[in-house]
Amino acid sequence: MRIDIITIFPEFFRGILAHSIIKRAVDKGQAEFHLHNLRDFASNKYKSVDDYPYGGGAGMVMMIEPISKIITTLSNQRQYDDIIFLTPDGILLDQPLANQISMKKNIILLCGHYKGIDERVREKYVTREIS
Repeated sequence: MRIDIITIFPEFFRGILAHSIIKRAVDKGQAEFHLHNLRDFASNKYKSVDDYPYGGGAGMVMMIEPISKIITTLSNQRQYDDIIFLTPDGILLDQPLANQISMKKNIILLCGHYKGIDERVREKYVTREIS
């Protein structure tokens, strides 16, 4: 299973992926993790990935442009079974759902931040939302 993780904090995951059950799965070739810094796909000199919500509202959301660029880039390299947005609004991850996801070949995990993501990302790319 290949898992591509899109985040603005890739250094946070490096330690987690190098230990315990995750490390054993990688060592056995059962799982493969690839970290992608969303800021690498930002178009301005400040590498901004947040903006005010499309259509207004309070707080900041992750912009559609860098997310669209990275998902398009990854999807041109391989076919993904699921693009999962990790959000408190999603369904609760339980053992049956974990078992179902474990049968996938390629997935993308999109890590949320701020007040979430631009709604257009949900409509166009996200196949599941998991808490």
